Amino acid sequence: MAVGSPWSRRCLAAVLASALAEASLGQAPPPQRPRPPRPDRKQVLAWADIRNGVQHDSVTRALVTIEKLGRESGLYDTYIRTDSQLITKQPIMLPGGRFPITDKNLDYFDAIFFFGLREIELSDPQKADLLAFVKDDGKGFVATHTATTAFFSWPEFGEMLGGRFDEHPWNIVEAKVVVEDPTFPAMRHFLPVSVVRDEHYQTKDFSREKIRVLASLDPKSVDLANPRVHRSDADFPVAWAKSYGKGRVFYSTLGHAAESWDNPLIQTMYFEAVKWALGLTAGDATPRPKRPGEAAR
Repeated sequence: MAVGSPWSRRCLAAVLASALAEASLGQAPPPQRPRPPRPDRKQVLAWADIRNGVQHDSVTRALVTIEKLGRESGLYDTYIRTDSQLITKQPIMLPGGRFPITDKNLDYFDAIFFFGLREIELSDPQKADLLAFVKDDGKGFVATHTATTAFFSWPEFGEMLGGRFDEHPWNIVEAKVVVEDPTFPAMRHFLPVSVVRDEHYQTKDFSREKIRVLASLDPKSVDLANPRVHRSDADFPVAWAKSYGKGRVFYSTLGHAAESWDNPLIQTMYFEAVKWALGLTAGDATPRPKRPGEAAR
């Protein structure tokens, strides 16, 4: 039989087809694609899983703003996801576990920018990996606005973040934001007192012994007689920073409306917060109690 005959070529094709079929049935592992080199720049995961709550139009603007600031500064790359698939340290595989579909998981990133809300569906291993990302790996977590509404059924998340949502008694109003730590990178561009229009939140389950409040509402600029105001101490943090294990956590209530993210005041605050969370700038997150006369009201 001549090797180059049509019949021999058909036999060879059949053998190759059989080999491919065996590989597809799991009898031979598929070739692993090489992992691309990691960029020299820092990597940020912009995570906004909002499937289970009242969705804010500002989410899209916030994510693209964080991406734009990183790209234009050259300091970090941003990977935007509106699902929670990458919140894991395990390889992310195709169904059946044949081969990975992405080279990215929590181990790839240096910080998370979080604009999620309410009960996000994470498995117990995913929850453990997220906490370890900050606490054990020393990574950063920057959260905005609705973040304090997320994971009410998961106490450890609230402990990491530093506080919980307790309504927005005044809805969208102008109120005075008083800077308590003008030396912190995310606060340096603020005036001592700024009038900010936003959906200002009331926070519960926080302690100034555990977080460093960077800015707060002037209680004289909001209606304390509102029946939805629950705090007898009239203490309404607007931004804070804290350490969580080896990692850095920043949160601000600001950012409700899409146009907020066009405001240089808000853009700069979150940009500096991301830089701090990435370890690119220094900022003291040591908790301190509120001292009388610390900031003018």
